[in-house]
Amino acid sequence: MKEKLLEILEKAKNEVKSAEVMNQLEDFRIKYLGKKGELTKLLKEMGKLSKEERPVIGKLANEVRSSIEGILEENKKVIKEKEKNARLQSEVIDVTRAGKINKVGHKHPLSLVLDEIKTIFIGMGYKIAEGPEVDTVYHNFDALNSPEDHPSRSLSDTFYITDDILLRCHTSTVQIRTMMNQKPPIKVISPGRCFRSDDIDATHSPMFHQIEGLVIHKDITMRDLKGTLDTFAKRLFGVNTRTKFRPHYFPFTEPSGEVDVSCFKCSGSGCRICKGSGWIEILGCGMVHPSVLEECGIDPEIYSGFAFGMGLDRIAMLKYEIEDIRLFFENDMRFIEQF
Repeated sequence: MKEKLLEILEKAKNEVKSAEVMNQLEDFRIKYLGKKGELTKLLKEMGKLSKEERPVIGKLANEVRSSIEGILEENKKVIKEKEKNARLQSEVIDVTRAGKINKVGHKHPLSLVLDEIKTIFIGMGYKIAEGPEVDTVYHNFDALNSPEDHPSRSLSDTFYITDDILLRCHTSTVQIRTMMNQKPPIKVISPGRCFRSDDIDATHSPMFHQIEGLVIHKDITMRDLKGTLDTFAKRLFGVNTRTKFRPHYFPFTEPSGEVDVSCFKCSGSGCRICKGSGWIEILGCGMVHPSVLEECGIDPEIYSGFAFGMGLDRIAMLKYEIEDIRLFFENDMRFIEQF
């Protein structure tokens, strides 16, 4: 048995030294020292030995076990060191190489124009008002003096969720909520997303952006409206910009009008942008209808006001000479980084 023990030790030494990865060491440990390992099997035969041989063989068996465990531990350290060096070699950093460029975010052209418009109106004393994109038919139509047979209330024009709930088709709903929850004087603009049942093409989208303005106070007249919008146009398009007001109809304002600005590209002489007319339409406006004031709990005998609304997408398209509204929503960085 002594010879067999020494044979197991010698065999274990040779095999353990050949190990290159930790898994192999574990396999060798099980092979020689495990419950069914070679050393364990041999020790089960000690019962066949005489009383004099057992202590001698037992001592030798313990020494063999300790030797094998020592060899395993020693080789474990060697393999760990090799693995660490290999990992360090693979993870080496060349500090002389050029670093990776971290791209900084870029503002979307719609955000750029929105920020510019906000700055203009905040500079004139306006506050920002916001409201829900999912709103009631009452806030979207009824409170704005829109009759039930108005074309915009049809299913082909508006996204209805239920008979009483819809996706707002203008931010005028914010104006209604503001007038119902705030006493005059009121001076706000309400930017936000709107939704209408339009087919997508170069100038239409079922989702778009609006900015509407509202002023309610005593003795507000059409003169205040015209002066405000003229100032706005000059600050947005340039000091030489001229404005022109044309009569129009909106159920929530009376009188109502549309506003044109002199073409900022050709200064009114006629070009492709203004289609040769020298003028570009930018927004609708008017004096708040007395019925709307009454519906919101404001006495039209004491207070008056004006409102206006413009499409942010249209303003951005005009300002940057963009011909297709779909470019705003395609998230192509080659387009966005131009602005």
